[in-house]
Amino acid sequence: MCGIVGYTGNRDATPILLSGLARLEYRGYDSSGIALIDKGQLMVRKRQGKVDELRSSLEKSGANGFIGLGHTRWATHGAPSELNAHPHVDNAGRIALIHNGIVENHYEIREFLLGQGYHFNTDTDTEVLAQLVGHYFHDHLAEALQKAVSLVEGAYSIAVVAPEDPSTIVATRDRAPLVIGVGQGEYFVASDVAAFIEYTNKVIHLDDREIAVLTPEGVQTFTPDQRLLHKKIQTIDWDLEKIEKGGFDHFMLKEIYEQPQALENAMLGRINSECDKINEIDGVLPYLKNASRVYITACGTSWHAALIGEYILEQIARVPVEVEYASEFRYRDPIIDKKTVVVAISQSGETADTLAAIRLAKERGATVVGIVNVVGSSIARASDQVIHINAGPEIGVASTKAFTSQVMVLALLARALGLHNRALDARQAGNLAQAIEAIPEMVRAVLATAGQIKEIARDFLYLGRGLNFPVALEGALKLKELSYIHAEGYPAAEMKHGPIALIDKDMPVVCIAPRDNTYDKILSNIQEVKSRGGQIIALTSEGDNEINRLADHIIHVPETVPALYPILAAIPLQLLAYHIAVAKGLDVDQPRNLAKCVTVE
Repeated sequence: MCGIVGYTGNRDATPILLSGLARLEYRGYDSSGIALIDKGQLMVRKRQGKVDELRSSLEKSGANGFIGLGHTRWATHGAPSELNAHPHVDNAGRIALIHNGIVENHYEIREFLLGQGYHFNTDTDTEVLAQLVGHYFHDHLAEALQKAVSLVEGAYSIAVVAPEDPSTIVATRDRAPLVIGVGQGEYFVASDVAAFIEYTNKVIHLDDREIAVLTPEGVQTFTPDQRLLHKKIQTIDWDLEKIEKGGFDHFMLKEIYEQPQALENAMLGRINSECDKINEIDGVLPYLKNASRVYITACGTSWHAALIGEYILEQIARVPVEVEYASEFRYRDPIIDKKTVVVAISQSGETADTLAAIRLAKERGATVVGIVNVVGSSIARASDQVIHINAGPEIGVASTKAFTSQVMVLALLARALGLHNRALDARQAGNLAQAIEAIPEMVRAVLATAGQIKEIARDFLYLGRGLNFPVALEGALKLKELSYIHAEGYPAAEMKHGPIALIDKDMPVVCIAPRDNTYDKILSNIQEVKSRGGQIIALTSEGDNEINRLADHIIHVPETVPALYPILAAIPLQLLAYHIAVAKGLDVDQPRNLAKCVTVE
């Protein structure tokens, strides 16, 4: 889950690498480092802590060069420290290497290299890679990297430089993100286009085990057996403004307020047939209609979106769905055949566990539908059909607009599938379309209550029923992610089977209580909490006054159809978690121990 950036061209590489690392800190921020080649000499600088620590160190040393690599780390093998930070250098000092991923057979490779007389300074798997590439490096750096990775088991993206070839970066990947940036007389390599979008939006996506050779004269890509490839250059529809804070205190707050536009983007071409945007949902419908079974698999917040998707696909389209954690999917030997459809949801499109679930599904003949945010991501390219949520770049580690956009896409999919298999008639589909189109404006109305929400921010138990139970899970997850406070989400009816023991006068309870067919039941659950001294924060529909007699605080959201209520309900919970974390003085955009994109299993 580390961040990689490299540059070769005719500009000073140091500020380019540092700005790239700052934009990649969402991938890891316990240490960072850069390697530069200047006048044929390799210089490496590393620091524990965030990129600003590295920046301060480099300002004092005056390091520069026209080619270099940068890395920001999320620790897997070896504790966060300056010693374990990347880049790593081989014993001879001939190469510097950065790496994202895990080398699963690092112990065996280490034993081989020890037998060849190499010594190790760290316990990291990355140093094993550096020594292995150095072992094979004679005249051709690309050939050395290819030989080294042919022995590697695991997932990785790697970039290497060597003073003996002072303008060349060699890079490769396998099941970890890596993208090439194509500029004018300069080239970039990074885990994410955000690292170089300031300089170019032209990119080349590497496939697994392909090798790229970058020089200021151009980029060449090769197959693992060194055959030259001709890769397509793509244009990314992002710009620098979209990945800056734009006057907000935090990326997360900016992204919360971007949700109306993100939801409108998710809808484009998927309701209004007059729009010229291609409707990716149409290509999915025949597979879902004829499926023997449908799984949705995801991790974290995307799994909560999947749970909501299960409810709305079953209710609206009458299609049975099973939701699985991607991390568990392949270990339980799921029943999959050629008529199975596996829907994989991931904001980044690079989540390692979800990619592993996709590989299993495809091996057994299933059709894979990816629901992703990042165009050209690994999951997008591995899927048979892909639906992009079009939320734009999401930098804050705690997902906000990607979650609500995923739910919107699932609602659009349910509506289209309901029409396709005649579970909905034209009138019902039209009514649902109107409700969907009204959601962005309703979200703007919810955001207008942000001041009220800030006043009641504290610790919580979250309760919900039906398709709002996943919203309770998501609210609890946001609080845990951002404030490090233990919080739990439960189906409200399950409270009596254990969680009720937690309730006292110091336990605020958020109850998600829309005016739907669960309303009377959740009022009873609220009464049970109130009778035990718990403080009630009720999230309910506009115009509901009945709940006033029970709740200590009320957050109203506009009334909509049940299938879309989770989108509106999620936003106050995002704001609650945000304001609690800010009040505690915590880093909202980079919570401890977390990274935005989990690219290791």
